[in-house]
Amino acid sequence: MSSEKVISAVPNHLGFIVDGNRRWAKLNGKSVAEGHRQGYETLKKTSLSALEHGVKYLTAYVFSTENWQRDPKEIDDIMKILGWVLKNEVKVFHKKNVRIRVAGSRNKLALSLIVAIDAAEELTKNNIAGTLLLCLDYGGQQEIVEAVKSIVKSGVSANEVTTEMISNHIYSPDVPPLDLIIRTSGEKRLSNFMTWRSVYSELMFIDKLWPDFSEQDLVAAFDNYASRHRRFGK
Repeated sequence: MSSEKVISAVPNHLGFIVDGNRRWAKLNGKSVAEGHRQGYETLKKTSLSALEHGVKYLTAYVFSTENWQRDPKEIDDIMKILGWVLKNEVKVFHKKNVRIRVAGSRNKLALSLIVAIDAAEELTKNNIAGTLLLCLDYGGQQEIVEAVKSIVKSGVSANEVTTEMISNHIYSPDVPPLDLIIRTSGEKRLSNFMTWRSVYSELMFIDKLWPDFSEQDLVAAFDNYASRHRRFGK
């Protein structure tokens, strides 16, 4: 473990809205693509550290349904980076016994990326040290709509629909609700992230840009989380 500090409590499921890669690139005189590459390096370091600290599920918002509106060159760069991660860097996580999952729509993804997703999930499916869930072409509202469509197609009547039923039809239904969501770059909104799973999540907004997020920031976030009293509406 990279930090010797004893932490009294960590979230079972930690979410990251990894915001600020483009601003980091501009501030550091780098290309946007380099900003996203550095963002991945921070995600690798942070996710492995969080899992070592005892987090069981870590979800990262890497590409939203709204991100398709960005410059085509930036989108292409992001998809290339994600493809490289799923084909090559997956070996790092597999060696650490981490399971990789990807949540979101596949309708707009290139076939080569879908193949890489399937291969990464298959390679790591039996790993038990923790789960890294990547939200790719993901939108929280879209997820709920697709869950409802699936329920309707199954022939369930309206009065039979329950929250548990919807939970069983969202992406990766075995993944539990989020305990803590951290967003970097100073923005204070969830931006369509994990809408169904975030209803009782603790929220933390950090001014640092994502590539600058450090081990010390992670430990400080866990300390803050440990001090909160979660009542779940009681």
